[in-house]
Amino acid sequence: MPRTDRPERPDLRAARRCLPEELGAAVDRFERHLSVERGLSTHTVRAYVGDVVSLLDHLHGRRGASSLGRLDLGVLRDWLARMHEVGAGRTTLARRAAAARTFTAWATRHELLTVDPGPRLAAPSKPRTLPTVLRVEQAASVMSCSESATEEADPVALRDHAVLEMLYATGLRVSELCGLDLDDIDDDHRLVRVVGKGDKERAVPFGAPGARALGRWLSSGRPALLTARSGPALFLGKRGGRLDPRAVRRVVHDAIGAVEGAADTGPHGLRHSAATHLLEGGADLRSVQELLGHATLATTQLYTHVTVERLKAIHDRTHPRT
Repeated sequence: MPRTDRPERPDLRAARRCLPEELGAAVDRFERHLSVERGLSTHTVRAYVGDVVSLLDHLHGRRGASSLGRLDLGVLRDWLARMHEVGAGRTTLARRAAAARTFTAWATRHELLTVDPGPRLAAPSKPRTLPTVLRVEQAASVMSCSESATEEADPVALRDHAVLEMLYATGLRVSELCGLDLDDIDDDHRLVRVVGKGDKERAVPFGAPGARALGRWLSSGRPALLTARSGPALFLGKRGGRLDPRAVRRVVHDAIGAVEGAADTGPHGLRHSAATHLLEGGADLRSVQELLGHATLATTQLYTHVTVERLKAIHDRTHPRT
């Protein structure tokens, strides 16, 4: 695989170009494994490869090694210690340790390493922080204000309202929303077909408000922005191309920022809010897992802590004997 036009930071691109041939070839093979064999997202591949380049740059620059066979537990520990010294937090260290373990396991399976040092690498556990969520009435205000902006049928306003409604109705990731095509929408059954992480497909329902917003966008908004470069994309940018996730983040931040008292959050905050409100409304954990496309139930269980914390806060605020 050629090493040009990489979606990496400039410093990592430079470090990658400077790696000895054997180490550079290992990075190329590992990248192909992640993107082709495992089908991981571009963002995930970029993060893993960046961490591995950092590790191998440390192996070469600090240890003077040109062979992957010199990669052992001491190098891994020294690399993480150096990351800590330059200010990397617990979350970053945990992610980099996970990337290193994935890489050494892969290298051992392909006989690039004789012994896998990864399982013996300890790193700080990633803190489980509670996600920021909107209250139900705040989410309703976001949608109401967004709908009010569509009265003049401006195509961008129609799009933005449909984007907000669909994010909150379905709990989609921003990348999943931007990747939707026209034929991914089943109007009759109010379902959207989503291809999520690991190319896993799922069907997610949406309600009447989402259907109305989407219908207005498709009938009056999308045709006004349509160009030859639009293709089958469901949501379009101002110039007619597929809507960019960065534009969606701006739309969500602006919409939520207009609601007094609402926490500053973005598309993932709407996803968190959707999950929390579903559980508070009586949905079971397994169903929410399916809707969100979580690989394991443990990820979804985080939202149960959110609802419990909110119930405790309500109890403390309202019960006469607290």
